[in-house]
Amino acid sequence: MSDELDETVDAFLRRADAVLDEYDAGYVDADAALRQLRGHLEELREDAAGGDEA
Repeated sequence: MSDELDETVDAFLRRADAVLDEYDAGYVDADAALRQLRGHLEELREDAAGGDEA
């Protein structure tokens, strides 16, 4: 993996962990957590696909 993709994956994992922490603490419900995770996954996919075009 390139350094840029490594950073992208690390950022995704941090954001995903934050969503899960908020869910575990009761700050968001399951539907909201899934919406956030789906958004983060889409960003990860877009960033990973963008790396293929370079």
